[in-house]
Parts: sequence; C-alpha cells; structure tokens
Amino acid sequence: FFTLHDPTQLNRQGADIGTHYRSVIFTADEQQRITAEQVIEQCQANFDNEIVTEISPLGHLYIAEDYHHDYFANNPNNPYCVAVVGPKVAKARAKHASLY
Repeated sequence: FFTLHDPTQLNRQGADIGTHYRSVIFTADEQQRITAEQVIEQCQANFDNEIVTEISPLGHLYIAEDYHHDYFANNPNNPYCVAVVGPKVAKARAKHASLY
C-alpha cells in the first residue's frame, strides 16, 4: 500500500490534488482499525515526513463502471499508464518480487 503512493502528502498524489486523492484505509471493524494504526506506526520510520493516511470506517462502496476494471492491464498504452502507473507497478514488483 505505501509502496505505490506517498502517504505523507495530504489530499494529493503528485500533481493530482483533492480529497479524492487522499491516502485512506477503509476498515470493516475495530480489529482492522487497530491493525491499520499499528502498520502506520511501524511504517513511519521509513518516511521523513509524517504519514497522513486517514483511517475511516468502510461505508457503502459502489462498483466502478466496467471500463475502470483492470484499467492498467487493459490500457497499457494510455499516456497516464505509461508515465505514472507503469513505473509505480514496476517499483512495487521490484520491491516485493516474492509476491509476484
């Protein structure tokens, strides 16, 4: 989770700004909330700035339109995918090679 974005940026990711770009972990119950807090505390040592990831209760989620599903895999030549998503995926795969 923290490999693919900067959890120290409040309400933004790079040039994308707004609350819909915030770093947030949605939790279904109290144990998940506690676990999220513990993980953030453990990861904080890896960042110079404070992690500002929000922890919020899981509310109602809406299923995205079909064209959003597997967007990166289905749109590998999209300029945003080439310039932004591709490098992030490569970084995650390199850092966590045992998971792939």
